[in-house]
Amino acid sequence: MKIKRDKIFPFLPIVLSLVLVAGIVLGNWFCSLRVRTVVSKEFNKQHFSIKPGINVGAGFSLNPKADKITTALQYILNEYVDTVSIDKINESVLPALVENLDPHSIYIPAEDFQKYNEPLTGNFSGIGVSFNMVDDTVAIINTIPNGPSEIVGILPGDRIIEVEDSTVAGVNMDSNDIVNMLKGEKGTIVRVKIVRWGVKEPLTFEITRGDIPIYSIDAAYMITDHIGYIKITQFAQTTFKEFMEAVEKLKAQGEKKLILDLRDNGGGIMETAIQISDQFLEEGQLIVYTEGKTRPRNNNYATSRGVLKNDAVVVLINEGTASASEIVAGALQDNDRGIIIGRRSFGKGLVQEQMQFKDGSALRLTVARYFTPTGRSIQKPYNNGREEYYHDLSLRLFRGELETRDSIQFSDSLRYVTPGGKIVYGGGGIMPDIFVPFDTTGITPYYTRVRSTGLIYRFAFFYTDLHRSELEKLKSPEQIASYLDNENILSDFVEFARSRDIEPDYAEINESKLVIETMIKAYIARNIIDNEGFYPIISAIDNTLKMAIDTLSAF
Repeated sequence: MKIKRDKIFPFLPIVLSLVLVAGIVLGNWFCSLRVRTVVSKEFNKQHFSIKPGINVGAGFSLNPKADKITTALQYILNEYVDTVSIDKINESVLPALVENLDPHSIYIPAEDFQKYNEPLTGNFSGIGVSFNMVDDTVAIINTIPNGPSEIVGILPGDRIIEVEDSTVAGVNMDSNDIVNMLKGEKGTIVRVKIVRWGVKEPLTFEITRGDIPIYSIDAAYMITDHIGYIKITQFAQTTFKEFMEAVEKLKAQGEKKLILDLRDNGGGIMETAIQISDQFLEEGQLIVYTEGKTRPRNNNYATSRGVLKNDAVVVLINEGTASASEIVAGALQDNDRGIIIGRRSFGKGLVQEQMQFKDGSALRLTVARYFTPTGRSIQKPYNNGREEYYHDLSLRLFRGELETRDSIQFSDSLRYVTPGGKIVYGGGGIMPDIFVPFDTTGITPYYTRVRSTGLIYRFAFFYTDLHRSELEKLKSPEQIASYLDNENILSDFVEFARSRDIEPDYAEINESKLVIETMIKAYIARNIIDNEGFYPIISAIDNTLKMAIDTLSAF
């Protein structure tokens, strides 16, 4: 997403109309329009529907050449029976203005701006913990190393029961409300009361809020002696720096081939995607170009600074891969650089810019489309409205697209050819070079019930709590997996689920055994050593990743 905070859009007559109305309210010229006159029969026909209860004997002289929005607002502000708040009108009208433009142009109210912007800036101010709601209690999963909570002595497994003087345990409080209580301005202090296993009395801590990073790289580790893996979850201001640090770490461990995992990456800042694409391409190769009604074509080329130009690369995508992540996949595919593996991506090829208002609200407006190096726009259609646009995944599932490549039909008019002779298509996401269907192995009604109710995740946290002292001695995912292989975790889980009203079906449990056990082990490892523990373990049931490893191993 391209962000230019201070740019004003001269091509927005509707927005300017609203600004004009604000000027009307404050300016003297508005008063000159307020005149009483007799509205002629012809004026009534043009401007009003005469209905019982409407006084048309006295009217408001309007400029017939003004647009409807300006005219209507002038009339409302001047003639409405009660006082009208222009601020309330703005908050109602601005979302409606962008509603029918495209699915990605949005108005962001001031109170929501921080929530929308945090993922892009890469940090927020808080206490530095990840938590889960366990039995209506805030249970600490992990503390950020050297973060505000770790510094004062908060430990994984602690339960927060009070924030300031407000009870947060056993009151069915929404987790978002708790997050808002713990977040705050940097340098301010928040007092929390916690319960710790093995300690009789509650403990009180005063935590000074600080800058908490939002990481874009979920994991970076070596899968084999020469194959590295990097998982990027979003494209924020800090992502490129994180990416280069991850590459440096893997290079030091012998990486010569790379798996770049962009599955379920919803995008973010366009410039960051360009920077990362640059690392794989030769100088002068086109990465992406943008073009809009009032924006001339702008080409973005690779530089000579790429550190991965000679590394074999596979990019993993799926139906959740969108926007900036599609720029990366498209740049590598269209330049015949690397192999794209997975399922068709989301299909967002629109570029937004952000205009900030003085009250802290903002307008993110689509100003251009982006095009991959072969010239294709991968934006999927949105002419049937936002609801159908965002329910496209359900339609793909219904059509069988997640199971077979042959169910996907592309128009010949959207056919393009890469320099190496590969056929690619526009008009609806990036189609992978190697299609991997959604894996339904082990998906039984029993598995679906325990997964949809969150019991696998909850059991993993429960188990971690009971065995934390033993588990914290283990420093790698391999050690954690080996330890759990010698425990009776599946039987323990079945009893855990039974105690929560899900009766066992042992035939289905046996069919789902590998999936359930692997997920439990991966979640437990995440509770102990974060995502560096989760991804290496969950890879045992990741067919797309297995295909990537097999593909790179052949090079």
